[in-house]
Amino acid sequence: QLQLVESGGGLVQPGGSLRLSCAASGFTLDTYAIGWFRQAPGKEREGVSCISSSDGSTYYADSVKGRFTISRDNAKNTVYLQMNSLKPEDTAVYYCAADGYGLGSLSTGMYDYWGQGTQVTVSS
Repeated sequence: QLQLVESGGGLVQPGGSLRLSCAASGFTLDTYAIGWFRQAPGKEREGVSCISSSDGSTYYADSVKGRFTISRDNAKNTVYLQMNSLKPEDTAVYYCAADGYGLGSLSTGMYDYWGQGTQVTVSS
């Protein structure tokens, strides 16, 4: 059974950091593009970052460029999202997703498999 499990969310003060993990079971992540998405209450789910399987290209939403970094550890079958300089507007449930085409996209429609999400709250 293909499964993605996110972890690493929590409560952090503005300016703080968190590292989210997306662990896969039932398939190897390095053959998929992996995206991170977030959804705040009352808002649509939006793409945050993604990494392609073909050449490891990375993409970021403008709102997180320079603050978030996506990376892949194939040996651990895990993708990470390092989030620095967090702001209250980063508060949301964060999801990872896998895209079998492997190119990478910030569009939710491109992804086949989704995790259950992890809550990130940025507040003083």
